[in-house]
Amino acid sequence: MNCPICNSSPIVIGERYDDRYGYRGIFPLLKCRNCGHLFLQGEFAPDVLRDLYTNYYPRSKFDLDGYRPYTETSGFGAWLDGESSSTFRWVPRNVRVLDIGCGFGESLGYHQARGCDVYGVEADENIRRVAEKFGYKVHVGLFDPGIYEANYFDYVTMSQVVEHVTDPVQTLRGVSRILKPGGVAILSTPNPSGWGAKLFGKRWINWHAPYHLQFFTLCSMQMAAEQTGLVVEKAVTITPSAWLHFQWVHLLSCPPKGETSVFWMQDGKWSFMQKIALRVISITSGLKINHVVTRLFDAMDVGDNQIYFLRKP
Repeated sequence: MNCPICNSSPIVIGERYDDRYGYRGIFPLLKCRNCGHLFLQGEFAPDVLRDLYTNYYPRSKFDLDGYRPYTETSGFGAWLDGESSSTFRWVPRNVRVLDIGCGFGESLGYHQARGCDVYGVEADENIRRVAEKFGYKVHVGLFDPGIYEANYFDYVTMSQVVEHVTDPVQTLRGVSRILKPGGVAILSTPNPSGWGAKLFGKRWINWHAPYHLQFFTLCSMQMAAEQTGLVVEKAVTITPSAWLHFQWVHLLSCPPKGETSVFWMQDGKWSFMQKIALRVISITSGLKINHVVTRLFDAMDVGDNQIYFLRKP
């Protein structure tokens, strides 16, 4: 299995398994010798992906009555939380935008309230409940550029999505097709070159196998963009401060292979010692220590989340 970006031969650098939702299997982690791109080895046909996201991701438990679209944020608090790590925050008002991987649709309501002509794509069948209730224009399934007109969108966003696709070059080629000339694709994705992957090793939350299949370096993103008619205008490191809180809890609750996480699935029982550790973690979070640490690592450009801005000439 060659690199999905530059087709060079990789080396195996480890193995990963689903340490959140209990999907069975062991997946080799490969690294390209040429562009440094990291990727999981495995067979991920559309029906496998549909089962993976519909039956293992926990959105089926979400309460529709509790749905709330994202709202505007600003100021020091928003900066400290890392709010700008979300791609939808970078989209201006009154434009036509497609959000690929729109999750439970909170971004769709945000864009609609700001005068945008907004569309969504989501593989998780549970989005139907939201789309039907609020009248959102959502394609349920995998991203298919053929259902949209060429040169149609001002912006295309993929927030924590490009790492999930089986063929990122093909996906970006489709994005390029539907963007207007001068249009921008905004992608956020975990940074395998950041401090988190180095410090936490196999327990880094953003390996998230087998849902995360691709791990981009700046080099591999630039090479992918060049093949699809896009240009990487800039890359910035902005990480949600909550990720560090989740990381500590993940270390505390990481299950054996084939079992679900008491934290990520919100079921099962915590042990007495785990409850004590949780209390310490909560105090640390409440004191904003995680927030300050996250902002410092972002300032050094070694944070856990990269945002790429790809423009169509």
